[in-house]
Amino acid sequence: MTGQTVADILAGTCLISGALLSLAAGVGLLRFPDLLSRMHAATKPQVLGLLLILAGTALRLQNTIDITTLVLIGVFQLVTAPVAAHMIGRAVYRSGQVRADLLVVDELADDRTNGGPEPRHRSPER
Repeated sequence: MTGQTVADILAGTCLISGALLSLAAGVGLLRFPDLLSRMHAATKPQVLGLLLILAGTALRLQNTIDITTLVLIGVFQLVTAPVAAHMIGRAVYRSGQVRADLLVVDELADDRTNGGPEPRHRSPER
């Protein structure tokens, strides 16, 4: 097998794997019961699926300018997806639209019932 054939096989594998992960993210958005679960499905497999698709595209194109653009797209996705998911989750939690029966541990329950976080006190020096 030539180098081009190996690159084509790797590119195809990355593209198909990325497409399957993106499909799994879409199915998770439709099937999960609450917003926090849907948010998890929208960020984790979707970002990995996009990175695999970008890697497969980069293997296929093999052009410096195109690869640089694909790397920038991947970096921006890695930076913005977690921040957006965090802000959405925070807004939903603060508005009280979280299903408490689906949470395993609710570490913020005291903060929500008391009206906000308590001030942190420094422990005494030893």
